[in-house]
Amino acid sequence: MKKVAVILSGCGVYDGSEIHEAVLTLLAIEQNGASYRCFAPNIAQHHVINHLTGEVSENETRNVLVESARIARGDVEDLCELREQDFDALIVPGGFGAAKNLCNFALDAENYKVNEQVLTTCQAFAKADKPAGYMCIAPTMLPLIYPKGVQGTIGTDSDTAALIEAKGLVHNNCSVEGVVIDQAHKLVSTPAYMLATSLTEASSGINKLVKNVLALVE
Repeated sequence: MKKVAVILSGCGVYDGSEIHEAVLTLLAIEQNGASYRCFAPNIAQHHVINHLTGEVSENETRNVLVESARIARGDVEDLCELREQDFDALIVPGGFGAAKNLCNFALDAENYKVNEQVLTTCQAFAKADKPAGYMCIAPTMLPLIYPKGVQGTIGTDSDTAALIEAKGLVHNNCSVEGVVIDQAHKLVSTPAYMLATSLTEASSGINKLVKNVLALVE
């Protein structure tokens, strides 16, 4: 059975992992006959958003690992425990947590960086030539993980794409049900909720991403 590591970034679209994307990813992994283990960095969230009002919850702090446990039904491990050699592939769902906690693209789009622990982990899969999938806003991290010229997509937002291209990504416009596959780097990306307006639309691309990531496993 193929084994997939999934990196979460909290719980909730505005300050953590996009819950629908994360759950659809886990479901697709199982439906394709593979297994998964969830991981998250043991760090403080950038901030906490009240998902009912969309406002920042002042004087409230939350931990990315603790919040990710909500999605994983408690079965999540500290990212420092993730060993690339234990897995066949890596998948990173989106949500603002990917752009606020795993990296800081949402805060400094022109000079953004990836969290060091996240960077080290993701680069380990890249250096081992193991397949990976990034969805929604998570592909902003690709040009900092892979060599210049890596291919990926965040959908069709030209302004966002331009910021990532400035870091070295070759951006491909992609519809919600599509995927972009960089065969050279065994990398798959899909827009998910960068474009999706429903669970059904989100699942169309996510299912293809998972299927293609697993197909790239040697």
